[in-house]
Amino acid sequence: MHAMLSTAPGRPETLEWTEGPTPEPKKGEVRIAVKAAGVNFPDTLIIRDLYQVKPPRPFAPGGEVAGVVEAVGEGVSHLAEGDRVLAMTGFGGFTTHLCAQAIACVKIPDDMPFEDAACFIFTYGTSHYALKNRAELQSGETLLILGAAGGVGAAAIELGKAADAHVIAAVSSQDKADFCKELGADDTIVYPREMDRDAQKALSVEIKKIAGPDGVNVAYDAVGGDYAEPVIRSMAWGGRFLVVGFPAGIPSIPLNLTLLKSCQVVGVFWGASIYRDPAGHMQNVAELFDMYAKGQVKPRISASFPMQDAAKALNLIADRKVLGKVVLTNT
Repeated sequence: MHAMLSTAPGRPETLEWTEGPTPEPKKGEVRIAVKAAGVNFPDTLIIRDLYQVKPPRPFAPGGEVAGVVEAVGEGVSHLAEGDRVLAMTGFGGFTTHLCAQAIACVKIPDDMPFEDAACFIFTYGTSHYALKNRAELQSGETLLILGAAGGVGAAAIELGKAADAHVIAAVSSQDKADFCKELGADDTIVYPREMDRDAQKALSVEIKKIAGPDGVNVAYDAVGGDYAEPVIRSMAWGGRFLVVGFPAGIPSIPLNLTLLKSCQVVGVFWGASIYRDPAGHMQNVAELFDMYAKGQVKPRISASFPMQDAAKALNLIADRKVLGKVVLTNT
């Protein structure tokens, strides 16, 4: 087997394509021949020791993969050799072979390409859990998405439209706004890359102008930093502000705004939720596969690289240049 290993904290260029023994599955595990691996923002953090999970080195980044089951460990009954699966690994996915907990693997539809499967569960799982379980988004409500052109943001657009919401996509450039329109966003906002006090006020005014006098019912914040406060100032009475990610930094929010709006600030930790409520997670996965079959959701893969070129993919993510998803493949 080969893997892109992090041997010391650093940028993507520090990863090393390394050969090692093919692993054998332990009890409750399966070995997967990895065909594709999705690339996500946490992958750029984990190799720099900036993520909440800090694996012992050496390790490979990569939290989601798709491939074929090659071997089955003791006690595994719902999977067999030859099954096409996706798996949530947390890390370790940038490799040719890996052993994953069988409970973290899901069989994929026969007509789903490995590239789609590897770019599916992390973004759509996060956004479906956020909008359905945490925000309880309702038909006709207004949904604002910060960072709407990224992986989870693009998924949120499609899921918001599937839920019959009015979707406002907020992004940092016009090409990203155009991309969001193609995904089905009803309206778009282009915000500046640097957010000072005047820019915050301007963003809040723009959101209120588009959302109307009642404001935003659900805000999906995958950006954080100084972008969060103007969104909360634009919330509707009883609105739900979803805390999803912090590529712009952890925001400081005046809590008096939540009182004035009688709104909620709601955390979204999908990765933990799948273990705390596995039955609910599997229900969500079934719903997502059904939406995929109906054409309501489909990963927008804007770039694909061989596994050995993981650094290029990670730099695209870190520099916030990605529209939709990036995938790594093994030939």
